[in-house]
Amino acid sequence: MKCDPPLYRAAPPSLAVKPRLIRHLFVPPLIILLMIALGYVTYLYSEKNAIKALGENGQRQLELHARTVESEINKYNYLPSVLELESNVSDLLNNPSAELRAKVNDYLEGLNRRSRSRAIYVLDTTGRVLATSNWRDADSYLGEDLSFRAYYQDAIRGLPGRFYGIGSTTGEPGYYLAHGLEEKGKIIGVAVIKVRLEALEERWQRARLEAFVSDENGIIILSSDPARRLKSVRPLTAEIKERLARSLQYYWWPLNELVPLERESIADGVEKLTFPANTSVDHEHTVVSYLAQTRELADTPWHLTLLTPLEDLRREAANQGMLVAVACALVAFLLIAWNERRKVISTRLAAREALEQANNELERRITDRTADLRASNERLKGQIRERRQAEETLRQAQDELIQAGKLAAIGQMSTSIAHELNQPLAALRTLSGNTVRFLERGALDTASANLRTINDLVDRMGRITASLRAFARRGEDKGQASLSKAVEAALQLLAARLDNASLELHQQIDDIELAIDQTRLEQILVNLIGNALDAMQAQPLPVLWLEGDVFEGRYRLRVRDNGHGIDAEARKHLFEPFFTTKPGEQGLGLGLTLSASLAAAAGGTLNAEDPAEGGTMFVLVLPLVDPGAAGV
Repeated sequence: MKCDPPLYRAAPPSLAVKPRLIRHLFVPPLIILLMIALGYVTYLYSEKNAIKALGENGQRQLELHARTVESEINKYNYLPSVLELESNVSDLLNNPSAELRAKVNDYLEGLNRRSRSRAIYVLDTTGRVLATSNWRDADSYLGEDLSFRAYYQDAIRGLPGRFYGIGSTTGEPGYYLAHGLEEKGKIIGVAVIKVRLEALEERWQRARLEAFVSDENGIIILSSDPARRLKSVRPLTAEIKERLARSLQYYWWPLNELVPLERESIADGVEKLTFPANTSVDHEHTVVSYLAQTRELADTPWHLTLLTPLEDLRREAANQGMLVAVACALVAFLLIAWNERRKVISTRLAAREALEQANNELERRITDRTADLRASNERLKGQIRERRQAEETLRQAQDELIQAGKLAAIGQMSTSIAHELNQPLAALRTLSGNTVRFLERGALDTASANLRTINDLVDRMGRITASLRAFARRGEDKGQASLSKAVEAALQLLAARLDNASLELHQQIDDIELAIDQTRLEQILVNLIGNALDAMQAQPLPVLWLEGDVFEGRYRLRVRDNGHGIDAEARKHLFEPFFTTKPGEQGLGLGLTLSASLAAAAGGTLNAEDPAEGGTMFVLVLPLVDPGAAGV
């Protein structure tokens, strides 16, 4: 039949498959870039808003705690001036005597106890302490010359003395308030009260608040974190350091600078600071970022700084950024799915329309071309049968390929089995020949022992094949083996070769249980000892060492010989299948590969080392059945 060209013309453009390579190459990266961009923008926006809200809340907390600090340091302001009302104090300053000093000491001691201050003392116009509340203590201020102190120098000039420093006598930090004591318009002495402000630090620590107070020199005098105390928040010049050293304001304390890793100014008195994390406390981060808000304290040149950690804020902003990115990915996926669905529906509609047109065309010509269609139908049936036959042939070929692959795997396993059974068969040959001679001699006991050994070797060959089958299908890799029994069995199996080699054997192992199948352990030992014997064939005095010890909850067995050793190039391929340094008739190169695989299946390792004494050493490391028995 001659085909009608209109029926078999190319599909219209609406049905043509459009190239999708460009879309596949560029759309996914664009979506990923859009996700990253939206997530990053959301992160920045969320972080900015969160910092703004955190700053507003921090400003309220800063104001609250600043007023608390101001209240704490101002509640003692009146106390030094109270001493002007005490006549004994004025009398002592005008006419010092032991009797007046004792009265004033008692008075100051009681006043100090009632006010709960650290110390109260009176200085004369030369700066020497005439009376003090701690006159009973061994480190009393009595008689000390404190004229070098800044608070004394301010008070003697009629100015309020405010000073934070470390006591030169006790080495104890404190806040000093000084007041010039006047009489008839003339300053006759100075009253000083020393208070401790550590209560503020304790409150901050209980409230888990990170804050510090820096004085006029930029030195942190109060801090919720003791590691920051007496550090400078701004650079100290050499002149400032020299002046502070002369005044002994901070005694001999080293004034290191608290330098942030990063500093970003946000607004007046508001910064973002990044400091190294305290790794002994915070194991998760190496650096910590804070929102630092600073406010000047009233009536003092001090500043209170509130530190608010930004890690939770940034984590929340990152979560929001990831949510937006995931939402973007979901929307993009839905749009792509909707577009693909639309294309599929459009293609189906176009295909349906084309099919209807073809059916109409066929219906119009069906009467004139019935015979031709029947012939075409028969040809099509023949083609279908041929296609089915071809598919059946293809399936058979595929099955044969699979079967060939299985046979190849079985062939490799058969080679491994032959390699592993070669030594037991040699032992059986030797024992059977010896048994015949012993029977001829009438040595029935020896022959019986050999027959029992032959029976054990036959059982062992059965265990070897069973173990190799289990290893091939990744079956029972775990088990329990006695190291001493495995060594004894391996030496028994190689007894003839050991005797012929006139070998000197050094054996130092423990009777310990290892987490490996008994047969597999014996296979490994036979391979390692057999390789050692092969390596020492040319040695006039061959020596073999079997040594072991417990190492980190595992048992490490070392098999070392004094043979010719292994060169560096051969060691790289030592555990590769079918690699061997022996002649072809002596080995297939599967022994070490199989041994390493058996060790790995039991959770252990097998490695080769080049000992300094010469020769070769293989180190077999296997897990213990009972790690608690490692001390045996």
